[in-house]
Amino acid sequence: MPEEQLIELEGRIIQVLPGTMFRVELPNKHVVLGRISGKLRKNFIKIIAGDLVRVEMDPADITQARIVYRMRSNESHAFRPQQRSGGGQRGGSHGGAHRR
Repeated sequence: MPEEQLIELEGRIIQVLPGTMFRVELPNKHVVLGRISGKLRKNFIKIIAGDLVRVEMDPADITQARIVYRMRSNESHAFRPQQRSGGGQRGGSHGGAHRR
């Protein structure tokens, strides 16, 4: 029996559900139910909302996906991280001398 071709995509975790399940938003704004693969479970890879992941989907059922890899922030091609506006001062100093 020939092995079916899997669809591999990148997505973003939008919601953490019980039982190691997640809602994953794909680049085309489609939301699927994702489960983590055995390797991620075995190696205790933690996934939280906002993480970028690589998923595999069966063409017969495109409502579910298997999460096979959690990407670092610089590895994504489909999702670009939003840059924060750099205003204000950093640190604890507010421009004046510290008084007690």
